[in-house]
Amino acid sequence: MNAKRFAVVVLAVMALSAPEGVRAAGRTETAGDVLQFALPAVSLVEAWHKKDGKGALQLLKSYALSTGVTYALKEAVHERRPDGGKHSFPSGHATSAFTAAEFLRVRYGLKWGAPAYVAAAFVAYSRVEARKHHNHDVLAGAVIGVISSHIFTHPWHGMDVSLDAGHKSFEIWLCRRF
Repeated sequence: MNAKRFAVVVLAVMALSAPEGVRAAGRTETAGDVLQFALPAVSLVEAWHKKDGKGALQLLKSYALSTGVTYALKEAVHERRPDGGKHSFPSGHATSAFTAAEFLRVRYGLKWGAPAYVAAAFVAYSRVEARKHHNHDVLAGAVIGVISSHIFTHPWHGMDVSLDAGHKSFEIWLCRRF
């Protein structure tokens, strides 16, 4: 999957994540729920596609740290959610999404990172919109995710092969980072 297709998939998930008749906030919340898992899944698929075992391990280490910190803080802080539920701070959805987004940005560059950050920002927005989190909850989750991926992730220097077909063209791109 290339970055353009990834961006299209993200937009499709956001647009089509709930059946007709569901109120807008329900669609937004559902899209955020789906994207919090789709972003790390796409990250692992891209690492597998590139035969980048080191990258997959870096992502897993990042997730272990970010998830551990997030759930430790949830237990320590005991902040109420805007809808009255428990364990608001920090947002696990935002942590998950931003861990994957920062992994994609650092490991594979802005071509992957930019659409991933748009999707992660949408996940954070969806949590506030659904009244599951306060703004500071999603901001804290984003910071935890970014820092954890930044600690473990290093740029990928492997060979990247991509195919692109246009109306009257077919391209094969070979790219190696040094």
